[in-house]
Amino acid sequence: MQITLTGASGFIGQRLIARLLDRGHTLHLLGRRRPNNLRAGVQFSAWDATSGTTPPVDNAEAIIHLAGEPVAQRWTSAVKQRIRTSRVDGTEALLRAVAQLSVKPQAIIAASAIGYYGDRGEELLPETASPGAGFLPEICVAWEGASLQAQRLGLRTVLLRIGIVLGPDGGALAKMITPFRLGAGGKIGNGRQWMSWVHADDAVGLIIHALETPTLQGPLNVTAPNPVRNADFTHALGRALHRPTLIPVPEFGLKLIFGEMATMLTSSQRVDCAVARHSGYRFQFPELEGALSNLFA
Repeated sequence: MQITLTGASGFIGQRLIARLLDRGHTLHLLGRRRPNNLRAGVQFSAWDATSGTTPPVDNAEAIIHLAGEPVAQRWTSAVKQRIRTSRVDGTEALLRAVAQLSVKPQAIIAASAIGYYGDRGEELLPETASPGAGFLPEICVAWEGASLQAQRLGLRTVLLRIGIVLGPDGGALAKMITPFRLGAGGKIGNGRQWMSWVHADDAVGLIIHALETPTLQGPLNVTAPNPVRNADFTHALGRALHRPTLIPVPEFGLKLIFGEMATMLTSSQRVDCAVARHSGYRFQFPELEGALSNLFA
């Protein structure tokens, strides 16, 4: 299948490229910078999702749309605008390009995030759960709304609500490793908030599952089937790194450092990957201990 992939230089995108090529797909990458060490035959075109320009999507049989400004940074007014523009305006620009094609892609597999659900305490959150309140839920609702315009163009549309992706070379885990290795790791606040994580290999696997399962459409929670509380995650990471986890991180300290973005770290999201289970996806790493053992083997 000829696939156009945006966000190819990101943490997930780089892993996805290799897996798609191994499965025999042909790739056209769109991004701000060319990924390193591309295999022969992979096409690349420069496109910035915040630019408002129309990207080249000719001959695409499917689109995987992962582009977006990182949210793990202090949310100044300018950063908030970039987050919104890259996701909502970028998706709209992409679909304007699709609308101009005489032969359109069959499907778009579009990124979103479990930030859609907001801070929900103990509530179990399948794909049918309502959106939460706050900056991230509002962004995710607008982002998904932009992606769903693809349905009017006749494209099968899957919305990837991506959780906390674990990999040693990027994502949330890479930011956690240093303080834990220094013995300064600990739970956040009271540690009772739920963390909905997923091993990077399963995140990629679920994206490919969405691409190659023609009956799958709508929201798909890209999370492992066993979310954990923050305190349990902290202890498991400490064990994997053979380090103590005795120093808790107070919520007020996070707010001083990160401002409003600290809500990402303190929110509780107990996400249920119901669609993945019911559509037949088999997780490589359903349990946190096994995932961390693999990552730090």
